[in-house]
Amino acid sequence: MKNLFLFLFIFSSSYMFSQNKNYNAKNCFTIVFYNVENLFDTINNPTTNDKEFLPNGKKKWNSKRYYKKLNDISKVLASINKNELPEIIGLCEIENKTNLMDLIKQTPLKNANYGIVHQESPDFRGIDVGLLYRKDEFKYIKHEILKIEFDFDKKIKTRDILYVKGMTNKEIFHIFVNHWSSRRGGKAKSEAKRIYSAKVLKSRIDKILKKNKKAKIVILGDFNDEPCDKSINKILNASNNHKNTNFDELYNLMYDKHLNSLGTYSYKGKWNMLDNIIVSKTLLHSKKGYNVSIDGGQIFSERWILYDNPKIGSYTPSRTYGGRNYYGGISDHLPVFVILKK
Repeated sequence: MKNLFLFLFIFSSSYMFSQNKNYNAKNCFTIVFYNVENLFDTINNPTTNDKEFLPNGKKKWNSKRYYKKLNDISKVLASINKNELPEIIGLCEIENKTNLMDLIKQTPLKNANYGIVHQESPDFRGIDVGLLYRKDEFKYIKHEILKIEFDFDKKIKTRDILYVKGMTNKEIFHIFVNHWSSRRGGKAKSEAKRIYSAKVLKSRIDKILKKNKKAKIVILGDFNDEPCDKSINKILNASNNHKNTNFDELYNLMYDKHLNSLGTYSYKGKWNMLDNIIVSKTLLHSKKGYNVSIDGGQIFSERWILYDNPKIGSYTPSRTYGGRNYYGGISDHLPVFVILKK
């Protein structure tokens, strides 16, 4: 019953948000993050470990399944804000730039005039992060790659952090897209990797805030940690403390939802808030330009992207694969989003 209540709570909140009759597109700016669960093409890349996602691989991945997944992802993205397509979309678990090109050229998103920011990372599986932006609403200025090279193990190759600087509404925005190391081997044993990534990210954010303490910063990602964990809460200094206007502190828009047992990833029937949207305090307290409410972080969880899992008696994200088994779902994560308002 509790799981059903949580599902209805998430569903109703996201639905009501997108059905606002007073919506004014000129005064709104939608930002989405989505872990799309192993979006691989069907072409062998000899420099990465992508063999299981080939037509003759263990998962029997093929063009039909690939384009179904692309169209399903585009449907999710188009449904998040029913009034208009998102201005910014951060993605993770994509294999390469071709995936992003196919997503914006071979699906109903093709008429949205999205631009792409992407750079290959050294991840051993070949998965990257990327960013899409609507060219009519966001002017790209530059991007940087924050390398994650663990000083305690040089052999480990993982995803870089993508930093994109751009302008909208004559305001400069700093956007970071993350996909931190997984919990493989256990949360405690793998924690050092995520703490390291948090330190790299915090260092770059501090440089931005040193130049402009009122900089508008948006941090997106699958952190493989939750809001209360050390990497996010302590190292990154992101909390749910909205009353403190200290610009060195960050605000996690998903923190309070996590405290209410909501999440974006279901593990053995328990929701984990692994996907987060974190902002600089300026976006909470700004009297000019875009800002966000303290409860502005949303989870998109309409019924058609969920699976009624009889094994655990609750809804879970409808995933594409479970081991070698093809289920035909979209992703094992739910997307998160925020709509900034003037």
